[in-house]
Amino acid sequence: MYISDIKFSLWADFIERDFLDNEFKELIDKKIINGATSNPAIFKNAILTSTAYRQQIASLKGKSAKEIYEAVAIYDIQKAADILMPLHVKGDDGYVSIEVDPFLCDDAEATIAEGKRLYAQINRRNVMIKVPATPAGYIAMEALVSEGIAVNATLVFSKHQAISCAKAFDKALLTCKADVDTVISVFVSRIDRALDAKLESKGISTALSGIYNAADIYSGVEAMNIANCRTLFASTGVKGDGLRASYYIDELLAYNSINTAPIQTIDAYVKRGDIEAKLPIDKKTISEHFDMVASVGIDFNEVIQEQIRDGLDAFKVAFKEILEALKD
Repeated sequence: MYISDIKFSLWADFIERDFLDNEFKELIDKKIINGATSNPAIFKNAILTSTAYRQQIASLKGKSAKEIYEAVAIYDIQKAADILMPLHVKGDDGYVSIEVDPFLCDDAEATIAEGKRLYAQINRRNVMIKVPATPAGYIAMEALVSEGIAVNATLVFSKHQAISCAKAFDKALLTCKADVDTVISVFVSRIDRALDAKLESKGISTALSGIYNAADIYSGVEAMNIANCRTLFASTGVKGDGLRASYYIDELLAYNSINTAPIQTIDAYVKRGDIEAKLPIDKKTISEHFDMVASVGIDFNEVIQEQIRDGLDAFKVAFKEILEALKD
């Protein structure tokens, strides 16, 4: 845990084989990170650009593209899980996440089946199965947690999504006899990138919509008091030079939370050393900001729905590109 006083964890939003053998271990040894996350876009960049995968991919010739992808991804997730296991044994997170096929996001039964299969194949108790926050996803989340499988609810942009995930987890815990950890991954910076140009042109403060939306979601999740469930802030890297590199970690420091960030963002945050909690943010401040957003003709709910669609589409595109590249 990076800041024990407020139970704040910092996870690496990056997986790549050479990284796991080197810098990943160093970050853990220095007590900077205590977990890791992956997604189809991260695996796409790793598998298609790193030479570390060539030998294994060549050895899998004759397998289907998805079988090759899963073999490669599972190897990396197992490696990360093994490195993180000592932390997990101590109760200091030590989780690594892997996402189900994003094309299954509207099929609850298929998502459940794939989640169970991946969890069994990886065979590490400190693995979280990532499930997109869709109506089918909520059903899958409940089913997986009820069987003792840790779940990372991903692509959360709205309070409605977050509360739906939390309710699924809570319901699952009524039937599951084990303690199961869950996280709700709230995406942040994408919202600001979608809105800030227009807000700036209207004289409204920028780089706040993502923060305030995430803060509101965090407060809602915390108020539900679901056992072993935490908010995880994702999409916290900064694009361009307009903000300090550690901005989305600094401004979202909160009790009982996690921030998963790119390595460069983590490095910048560690150098800056901000350790004071910034959340919760009072409801009046949040409401006043979004009233100003609405006053210039922006329908924030529509922006959120667009981000949900775009987020799912981006993961589907990345997954499709991996499979196309791995075809014989």
